[in-house]
Amino acid sequence: MAGKFELYKDAKGEYRWRLKASNGQTIATGGEGYSSASNAKAGIASVQKNAPGAEIVEV
Repeated sequence: MAGKFELYKDAKGEYRWRLKASNGQTIATGGEGYSSASNAKAGIASVQKNAPGAEIVEV
């Protein structure tokens, strides 16, 4: 089973997302609340598009 993105509303009514591994552990979050589900989905799409080739940089 592959990981999945979960889209949900927080206590303030803002939309948030988290990426869960196949074992159910949260491995990433959007880090911010979004005013609409479509904006949160755009954040997910950005991660899906940009992360596969992202390099690891030690700072």
